[in-house]
Formats: sequence, C-alpha cells, structure tokens
Amino acid sequence: MNLNRKMTLLFGGIAVGTLVMLILISLYAFRSYSIASSTAHVRTAAEVVRVHLTEAMIQGVIDKREQFLNRLVEVQGLRTARVVRSLHVNEQFGAGMNREMNADEIEKLVLADGQPRYEIRDEAGDSVFRGTIPFAASSRGTPNCLQCHKVSEGTVLGAVTMELSLSELKAKALTTVTWISITMAVFAALSIVLARRLILPVGSTAQAVERAVQRALKGDFKGRVEKRTDDEIGQIASETNNLLTFLDDGLARISQRVVQLTGRTLRQDDNQLEVAIDMVNGLADASSFKQAIEEDETKSEIFDRFGRVLTDQFGVREFSIYETSGPKQLEPFMVDGVQGSPCRWCDPQILVRSDMCRAKRSGHAVDGLTQPGICYAFKQPEEAGEMRRHYCVPIMQSGSVGSIVQIVVRESEAARFHAQVPYVNVYVREMAPVLEAKRLTETLRESSLRDAMTGLNNRRFLEEYVDTLVATARRRKTELAILVLDIDYFKMVNDTYGHDAGDAVLKSMAAVLRTSVRASDMVIRFGGEEFLIVLQETEADNALRVAENIRATVEELKIQVGGAILKKTISIGLAMFPEDSETFWQSVKFADVALYRAKEEGRNRVVRFRPEMWEGHADSY
Repeated sequence: MNLNRKMTLLFGGIAVGTLVMLILISLYAFRSYSIASSTAHVRTAAEVVRVHLTEAMIQGVIDKREQFLNRLVEVQGLRTARVVRSLHVNEQFGAGMNREMNADEIEKLVLADGQPRYEIRDEAGDSVFRGTIPFAASSRGTPNCLQCHKVSEGTVLGAVTMELSLSELKAKALTTVTWISITMAVFAALSIVLARRLILPVGSTAQAVERAVQRALKGDFKGRVEKRTDDEIGQIASETNNLLTFLDDGLARISQRVVQLTGRTLRQDDNQLEVAIDMVNGLADASSFKQAIEEDETKSEIFDRFGRVLTDQFGVREFSIYETSGPKQLEPFMVDGVQGSPCRWCDPQILVRSDMCRAKRSGHAVDGLTQPGICYAFKQPEEAGEMRRHYCVPIMQSGSVGSIVQIVVRESEAARFHAQVPYVNVYVREMAPVLEAKRLTETLRESSLRDAMTGLNNRRFLEEYVDTLVATARRRKTELAILVLDIDYFKMVNDTYGHDAGDAVLKSMAAVLRTSVRASDMVIRFGGEEFLIVLQETEADNALRVAENIRATVEELKIQVGGAILKKTISIGLAMFPEDSETFWQSVKFADVALYRAKEEGRNRVVRFRPEMWEGHADSY
C-alpha cells in the first residue's frame, strides 16, 4: 500500500471517527436536553395543577377539577394529566372520583415516599415521557394547605401524573443531527481532497525515489525523480537526481578505469555496481598478492602462492606452470599444484620443442575455453574423464616468454571460469615484474658468485657455501679433500702470446677440471691462474688419484692458440678436512702450502700436505 493511499485512509478514518463521535454526542445531548426539558415542563404543569386545586378547594369549586385537567391536556405535547389522592385526603373529605382512586405502582411509590419519579417509554413507535409529582402539605403561602387539610407539615396529599409525547422533539433532534452530519461529511470530504492535494506530491515523490533506488541497487543509475513542487519535497527530488547523476558518472568512470586494468568487458545485463565492487575487490586482492610475493625469497615460493590463489579464490584444481629452459626447451615447474611433476596436460614434445606451445610461440594468451582445439599441443590424459578446456597465459620477462601458466577446467565449468579470466590475468600481470626482479636478482647473484670467463664458481661462492659444506661433512662424518691447483709458468703465456691466449688456456683448464670430477664436487676459480677443487666424501688415497689424473690430463692437453699449439702443466697441493685441520680455511691454507712445495720440487706434480711442511715455516706462508 503506497503512501497516498495510507494518508487517504488515515484522513478518511479520522473524518468518519469524528463524524460518528459528533453524532453520538449530539444524540446524547439532545436526549439529555429532552429529558431535562420534559422534566421542567412536567414540574411546571404539576405546580399549576396544585395551585389550581388549592384555589378551587378554597373557592368551593373543587368538583370542577376534572374540566381543568381535560383542558390542560389540550396543551401541545401533553398527552394525559390525572390526579390521585392519598388516604389522608380520603379520610378527611371522603372518596374522590374513580380515576383518582386507582393509583398505579409508580403513583403508589410516590404517595408513599413523597419522591417524584420520571420515566421514558415507547408506545406504538412514540416516545413518551411520564412524570409523577407528589403534593405535600405546606404551611407556606396564602392560602396554604394546612388551612383545609388536617395533616402535619410535609404529609403527601396526592400526586399528579403527566405524560408528554417526545415525537416532535425527537424528530427535530434527528433532523438537526442529520444536517450536522451532512455538514461535517461535506467538510471532511473537502478536507480529504485538500489534504490529498498536499500529500499527493509527497507520496508520488516517495514512490519515484523508491523506484530509482531499486534501479540503483540493480546497478542502473539512470532513474530520475520528477520534481512536482517547489518546496522541501521538490528539493528532495532535485537532490536525489543530483545524487544519482553523480553516482552514475562516478561509477562509470571507475568501471572504465577498472576495465582498463582487468581487461574485462561489461555486458549489457551486468549490474554495474556489483561488477565494479567485484573488480575493485579483485584488484585489491591482487595488490595484496603482489605485496606478499615481493617478500618471497624464491620463484618456487611465488609460484606456490599463485597456485594457492588459483585453488582458493578461483576453484582451479588442475593447472601447470612451465618455465623456459634455453631457446627451445620448456620445463614443467608445477603440475596440478605439485612441484617437479611430469607434464600431464600437454604433448611432452613441447619440453624439447617449445615452439609447439602456442603461448610460447606467440607470446599471447591462448583461450581454449571459448575456442576448443585452438592449441594442438593440448592433450588430455585418458583417465581424466570429463572433457577439459584450457587457458594458457605467457609471463613475459625481458621481452620474451619466461614462464607459461596453463589452467585446465572441465567443460561444464568453462563458462563460469571464463568470467574469472580477467582477474587471473591481473594476478599474472602483477606476478610478472616480481618474477622478472627475482630472475634479475638471481642472475646478478649468480654473476657475483661465478667467474664470467670460465663459468666456474668463484671464491665468493665458496665463502657463502662453506658453512653448509662443513656442516654436511660433520653431520655425515665424512672427509673433504681440498685441492689447490696452479698453472705452471702461466705468466709466460700472457707475456709471449698475449692475454687472449691466456684466457684460452684458463678456459681449457676449467673444462678439464669440470670433466675430471663428479657433479657433487666443487670447482672454484680461486684467483688468476689458481683453482680450488673440493671433493666431497673422499678419502686421501682417492683424492690423490683424482689429482694425479688431472695432472696427467693437463700434461697431455694441447691448446690451439692462433697458429700455435700450447702445452701446459699444472701443480697441485692436497689437504684433508678435518684430518689435517679442524677448520676448513686452515685446511685450504695447508693445501696451498703443499702447492708451494710442489712448485719448489719442480712443478707438474701432486703433493700431499704433511705436518712438517708447516712446522717452523708458518711465518713464510
């Protein structure tokens, strides 16, 4: 029920209630007035009868009282008038007329207690007022009752009963009440009409505001409220329109900017407000995600966090993350949330021929959600059951594809997830620069820990890794063999053939050292033409054999330098940790002492450290 109808019913109810109350009060007032008027009329007539009877008795014409009563009835509205005598009068003067002797019950009560009595009764559709007034003996006045009657003061001598018709008075009262009711009804109707004219703009404006708000809740801010008056109601309509315009323009600008950020296209039936809220929430979540991954230490942690986002926020359980490895290879970094798992949702050939991957080849997102079969490399395993669709997005790093995110969903969920793709792209876009920064940091750190010319780790790498190396050896209770190697007469190469030749010799030596030890062993370019090798879990005898093998290999090595072929030898010093020293760096020093001894003994040889080499010669080293 709208406001206008409520107000109309309210005013109508007030008007009807007022009219009913007025009618009831009027009827009650008229009734009270009729009773009071009739009572006064009866008292007056009764007094006239008493005076007339007293005078008639004194003048001796009391026998003519019947005529007087009959003439009294001719008074307008007076129906009957009769007198009844008390026993005191009958005892003194004898019986009166017959009709004076037959007192009814009311008259008997009046004669007995001297109290007047009145009543209203209906007779044949006519309202009749009856009053019975007692005549009491009194010594007041001239003549007075006690002059003729031998009774005491206040003795009831008789009573007069009169009946008045109230029909005419009742008819006038009803006529008056009717006209009052009609007048009030007309006045109430006019009041309601005027009130409606005043209230109608309020209700109409309220309804218009309600409709506009309902449209706004659905994302439509185009609704407007008609301004009907120039008062406060009209001002409300104007301000509401201004508010809707402001919200419409502001939300449109926000949506456009957010669409630019997310790439999501708004549909005609989209709730603009809800979409804007979702997009802003998505951007806020993506921003929080970026802040979190910026503090992660490794790419592994970043991809793990991204995988949890896919699972928790987007409901994706099947996805893969690939990383480029060289110009033509891909490596599966994470498959279905598990790191190190084999390729599952693609042809394994993409791992060795990365150009088979459409996302890698094009550098653009591949939408297999709306275009099934767009990528021939997508393969679904037979045990997967329901058909799947995929969405692949490359992560660009330094102008090329560094990683690829592949999201796999069931066909029944493809449409739902397609609406979430813009938000996934936001996360990927936020993740890309962080991954690039991590890659650059790792590259920078790698370059600071690796010798650029030979590709071997440098001394700084050993300094950072030595604590882990020593802790592992002690935990496993194994030995470390430390070899310090130096190319014999290397300075002559630089002086004779130039630094390019020296660089070629160093690279050749590095290649020999890498191929002469295990992958778990460490080969370090320690400085200039000096190298250091750490053989893990190796005893002294085995370490000597490895060192001798390196020496012999270098001795047989032929290095092409321009038009000449160089042959070089190498000297090697060997020390054992913790056999020779409880500290790693002291063991390195001992290996260096052994190296100097090899140099002193003629070069091109392997020398095992012995304690006597250090005793008495510590200051020399």
